[in-house]
Amino acid sequence: MWKHYFKKSKIVSIDIYDKSPQEEKRIKIYKGSQIDNKILDEIYNDCGKFDIIIDDGSHINEHVIYTFNYLLPKLKKGGIYVIEDTQTSYWPDFGGGLKEKNDKSTIYGYFKNLIDGLNYKEYLLPGYKPTYFDLNIVSIHFYHNLIFIYKNDNNENSNCVEEGKLKW
Repeated sequence: MWKHYFKKSKIVSIDIYDKSPQEEKRIKIYKGSQIDNKILDEIYNDCGKFDIIIDDGSHINEHVIYTFNYLLPKLKKGGIYVIEDTQTSYWPDFGGGLKEKNDKSTIYGYFKNLIDGLNYKEYLLPGYKPTYFDLNIVSIHFYHNLIFIYKNDNNENSNCVEEGKLKW
């Protein structure tokens, strides 16, 4: 599917099953798990930073969150990180649930928590040290069973807050 959508792109994939028969000139498929640092580092060392990362992996909440934390630094500035099949955030068999909608161990709870970081320069917290995510995520878009995270320098200053205090 991806080769038809990204007609001119080099496509790099990882799967827990051997999919090497599907490899083509511009498609490389690694065998491994999305939560295995060794294989993720091997892919990064072979390919360098990515323009787009699409997580269509295990759909297990813990795996999705782990992989995002590990791979976002390996995404180019201006890149897009996409997570699909996020409905597993609500499914207990995948580590999700609905008892607490903002539970940071679920996909949606975790990514909803990152929204505040988009506006960290508005915090009335003198001495606040922004996180990597605060500094590198410029937008997050939620769709039905999909999340898009856009990476770039999040350095737009506040017109009301300076050093954690209101200017006026």
